[in-house]
Amino acid sequence: MPIAVLAHRIWTRLILLTGILLLASCAHVDPTVYRQEKPALDLKNYFNGTLTGHGMFQDRSGQVQRRFVVTIKASWNGDVGTLDEDFVWSDGKKEKRIWTLRKKSPNQYVGTASDVVGEALGIVEGNALNWQYTLRLPYKNDSIEVQFDDWMFLIDDRVMLNRAVMSKFGFRLGEVFISFSKTP
Repeated sequence: MPIAVLAHRIWTRLILLTGILLLASCAHVDPTVYRQEKPALDLKNYFNGTLTGHGMFQDRSGQVQRRFVVTIKASWNGDVGTLDEDFVWSDGKKEKRIWTLRKKSPNQYVGTASDVVGEALGIVEGNALNWQYTLRLPYKNDSIEVQFDDWMFLIDDRVMLNRAVMSKFGFRLGEVFISFSKTP
């Protein structure tokens, strides 16, 4: 087989593969598909008071890399909420993140935190909340900015499940899973 024909076939397959990867990285669930799901999530009601979350981070191969417990002290002043989060990781490391949430419309919120690049945009529909944001994470002796597609689903008045897909340049790096429960 002539080299030109072989090179053309390889080039064609590379273009096809690149196109497939780009399309796959653009796939996103529309939050409105959850509009009729119950119980309806009232963000100000659920994230109010003390909550505890138990979670883990899995790398893209599915291997659990770290586990954590997070305690959240949540409060609201009108349409502005504060989520004061204290993380304790399985390796003993402790972290703190303080989110400020602002209600923009009946089902839209924006969130900021010191390690969030710009603003997080949140959409509530039915029992679901979808956050889209970029987070700056420590990496070696520097930091790395990664994108989060963060979904929270209210199960009942006390329990919420959270699954966040972490990616960079459209490539999935891993997932964070958390089970939140409100402290009675």
